[in-house]
Amino acid sequence: MPAGKIFIIPTPISDADPKSVLSEKVIRTIHGLKTFLVENIRTARRFLSSAGVRNIQDLRFEVLDKNTEQRLLEHLILIVRNGEDVGVMSEAGCPGIADPGSGITILAHKYGIKVIPLSGPSSIFLALMASGFNGQNFQFHGYLPIHKEERRKSILNLERMVYSKNQTQIFMETPYRNNKILDALLRVLRPDTLLCLAVDITSENEEIKTKSINEWKKQVPDIHKKPTIFLIYK
Repeated sequence: MPAGKIFIIPTPISDADPKSVLSEKVIRTIHGLKTFLVENIRTARRFLSSAGVRNIQDLRFEVLDKNTEQRLLEHLILIVRNGEDVGVMSEAGCPGIADPGSGITILAHKYGIKVIPLSGPSSIFLALMASGFNGQNFQFHGYLPIHKEERRKSILNLERMVYSKNQTQIFMETPYRNNKILDALLRVLRPDTLLCLAVDITSENEEIKTKSINEWKKQVPDIHKKPTIFLIYK
C-alpha cells in the first residue's frame, strides 16, 4: 500500500469566518480528510465545525504539540506510512511557523512521504507585508526574554541588526505582556527607529500602524491581551 500524504493546514488567526480567510482548496482538503494531528483537539474541532465539516465525531484526532516526544512522532508517522492522508493543524496560523509541526514534517521527508503545504494566514508575514519594512532581509525571533535586563540587551541587539544589516526584526509576545514589551521598546530604542504594531490581524478590529518611537511616545496604545506582532526597522 502506498504511503499517504501530509497536508499542512493553515487555520484562522482571528475569529473571522474561515471561508473569508482560507482558500476554497483548503476548505475542500479538510473536508476530505479523516485524520488530523492537532495542537489542541478542542480548538481543532471548533475550527472544522466552523468550516462546515460534519460528523466530526467520526474523525480521528491525535495531539501534536511542543511537548510531543520523538517516540510519539514515530508512532504518528506510521499512520501516514500505512496509507492514510493526514492533516496537520496548529491552534492558529500556519503549522511549522512559530507553531508545532516541523517535527512530523521532517520525519515525513525522512520516509519519502509527500508534504503538501496549503496557503493561509500567517500573522508574521501579513505584518511584514503591511509594515512597509524590508521584506528581502528580515529575521523572526519568536519571544524576547522575560527578565528586564536580558530583554533590554535583546532589544538593543535587534536595533543594532536593523542598522548594521538593513534587516527588519520581527518578534511577538504573550498578549497579556504586550504593554510591558511596548513600554520596554519605547524606553530602549532610538527616537527615530521605526516600530510597527500589527494588532488583531485579520479580525474586524485589525490595526497595523508604523511610526517612529518618538511618534509612538506621543500616544501610547493599549494593546493588552490583543494578539500583536512587533516589527522594528529604520
